[in-house]
Amino acid sequence: MRGVVFDGQQAQVVDDLEIRDPGPGEVLVAVAAAGLCHSDLSVIDGTIPFPAPVVLGHEGAGVVEAVGAGVGHVAPGDHVSLSTLANCGACADCDRGRPTMCRKAIGRPGRPFSRGGEPVFQFASNSAFAERTVVKAVQAVKIPAELPLTSAALIGCAVLTGVGAVLNRAKVGRGESVVVIGTGGIGLNVIQGARIAGASAIVAVDSNPAKEAVARQFGATDFLPSADGVRDILPTGADHVFECVGHVGLIRQAIELLDRHGQAILLGMPAATAEASFLPAAMFLDKSILGCRYGSSRPQHDIALYAELYRQGTLLLDELVTETYPIEDFAKAADDAHHGRVARGVLTF
Repeated sequence: MRGVVFDGQQAQVVDDLEIRDPGPGEVLVAVAAAGLCHSDLSVIDGTIPFPAPVVLGHEGAGVVEAVGAGVGHVAPGDHVSLSTLANCGACADCDRGRPTMCRKAIGRPGRPFSRGGEPVFQFASNSAFAERTVVKAVQAVKIPAELPLTSAALIGCAVLTGVGAVLNRAKVGRGESVVVIGTGGIGLNVIQGARIAGASAIVAVDSNPAKEAVARQFGATDFLPSADGVRDILPTGADHVFECVGHVGLIRQAIELLDRHGQAILLGMPAATAEASFLPAAMFLDKSILGCRYGSSRPQHDIALYAELYRQGTLLLDELVTETYPIEDFAKAADDAHHGRVARGVLTF
């Protein structure tokens, strides 16, 4: 079986992966498409520490091949979008509707794959860069068969994270102002989340001027090459500023751009040891800095919602897919993503 394996030094496409059968409460999925997210690249460059060897990928969609005992919400032949959230469903956080805070869903990599008889880790409880993967039943969300799998793949990370950060974490209100720093896959979904929420001003900030057209397509009312001009558009500051790059200097800028009672929402992933600074005195005007994991999502609920919004024409998915690549072209896809040539590249099997 083909897949992308990172051995601790380099990532390469291999054709000798094996995967075990699904156990109780698990689903075996034939992956059709998987988006290439910067989190995958962050494993390769060491920004996200992860044990190796590991099968990469965490943003995928496919068709159910088999289910383990006790699985009833999906069946062989169903189309599914995959989440990375292998939450237990029974702890206090899950019971409160906060599955992203489930401690059993964080930092517990399994090893359902093997290669040459040696076990291989699974990234983000998902590993969508493989022809087949085994996930917990809660991670497989049934979607309409008419939804293109190349587009459905992106729901499981970019859409859940970006749109979810707006609707679930920040709770952007109608008529409020939003600034989005960074217009990659996550940033574009923050922009369209703000549009769906009814924000009156959505200012996109990106140093690459080529991204203006797509940012406006997703709902940006203004586009700037740097945050320096935000105050010309929003003189008193913004109600919500989303940092989608993971740069500590931009985190400080996000905080400085807030209006009274504003919120800075941190979505970009800096290095684990990176430190950001800001002026605490500015926070006494009821300002907030919010972390956000995975869009504070409830995947079984939210993925179904986003699929319906796509069906209605409200949520853009097809437009996120800049280019598709056969899995054998992983190196080219990674290079394009690294240099910002694509909003989202999608690998196909």
